[in-house]
Amino acid sequence: MSDDRWFDLPPDPPPSRRGVPRLVLALAVVAMSVGGGIIGGLLAGDSGTIVGGGGPMVTAAPADPNKVGDTNVARAAAVIAPSVVTIDAVTSGGGSTGTGIIISSTGEIVTNHHVIEGAKTVRVLLNGATEAAEAEVLASDPSNDLALVQLKNPGPGLVAATLADPAGISVGDPAVAVGYALDLDGGPSITAGIVSALNRSIEINAGALDRLIQTDAAISSGNSGGPLINLRGEVIGVNTAVARSGFDTAANNIGFAIGVGEVKRVIEQLRAEAGGEPRRQGYLGISLSDRNDGGTGAVVAEVESGSPADKAGLRTGDIILQIGDQTITGQNALIAIIRDFSPGEEIEISIERDGERQELEAVLIARPGS
Repeated sequence: MSDDRWFDLPPDPPPSRRGVPRLVLALAVVAMSVGGGIIGGLLAGDSGTIVGGGGPMVTAAPADPNKVGDTNVARAAAVIAPSVVTIDAVTSGGGSTGTGIIISSTGEIVTNHHVIEGAKTVRVLLNGATEAAEAEVLASDPSNDLALVQLKNPGPGLVAATLADPAGISVGDPAVAVGYALDLDGGPSITAGIVSALNRSIEINAGALDRLIQTDAAISSGNSGGPLINLRGEVIGVNTAVARSGFDTAANNIGFAIGVGEVKRVIEQLRAEAGGEPRRQGYLGISLSDRNDGGTGAVVAEVESGSPADKAGLRTGDIILQIGDQTITGQNALIAIIRDFSPGEEIEISIERDGERQELEAVLIARPGS
C-alpha cells in the first residue's frame, strides 16, 4: 500500500441557513503620495468632487444586469448556471451543504456520495429560487463517490446539463469549476483553470477513485458534487477531491473531478439500483503492492487459491500493466478498474513476468459481500 494518502474530499460547510458564521473581510487601504498633496486633495473633496482641478470624470453607462459577460468563461458559466443546485443534507449530527447537477428534466440530480452521506432529509435550492425543494436519495455509490438524488415534486422548466463527450477532453483544455463554495450567499462561484491530467487514480477512505480529471481550477468546501465544465458549458466531470500538503509534500492547485465517462456509467448503475437491481462488483482475487523500481503497473503480492486470478494463471510477483485497453498506473487504478466490472465479464490482463510481456484472460466473479 502506498503511503501518499494526502487527498481530501473537501469538507462541506454546514448549511448557512442554520448558522454558518459569516466571513469577515478586512480591507486594507494603502495611501501613496506622489508629487505631494494628491491624497490630501482627494480626502478633502466634497460629494465626490475632485479638489485641485483636472478634467471631468468619465463614467460608464449603467450595466445591464441581464447581460452575459464578454469572456468565454462567463458564457460557459451562464450556460451551466440553470443546472447547478445547492444540496442541503441534514444528518443526525447536523448537516452539510454541497452542490448538485440537474441531469434530467424529471428532476434527477447527480452529486457526490459524501455530500448526502447519512442524510435524513435532503433539500435542494434551484438556481434563482427562494425556497428549497424536498428531494430523496435514490441510490448512492460510496466507492465511486457518486449519488443520484430525485426532486420529490419537480416543476416545469428544469434545465438538464449537457454531459460532454469523454473522447473530446484533452490535457491543456480550459476547465471551469462551478459550485457553492463555502455556501456563500448568492449564486454559484466559478474558478477557471485547465485540465492538468487525465485518468488519475487516488485513494480515499471509501476505497479508490479512478478515471479522474486533475485540474488547477480551485475546488473548495461546498464545491463537492458540482460540475467541472468546458467552455461550451458542458460537464466534463464532477468535482470531488483536492490534494493537501503534508509534512513531506507540497500541493498547490491540485483538484480532482470524476470524469464524465465514469459519471455516465455510474449514473446508469444507480438508476438500475433505484429500480431494484442489486449492485454487484467484479472480483479477481489478488492482493497488490506498488512497484518500487520506478516503473508503472501494480505488483501481484498474493493470489487467492481458486480465484479468477488463480484460474487465469496469475502468479505472485507478476506486474499487471494493462486491463483491456486501460493502462495500470498503480494499485489504486487496478482496484478501481476491477471493481467497476460486473461478475461474469471476461477481462484481458497484460502482465510482465521475468522481463517478458504475457497476455492472460480471467472471468470475474461477484465480490464477496456485494
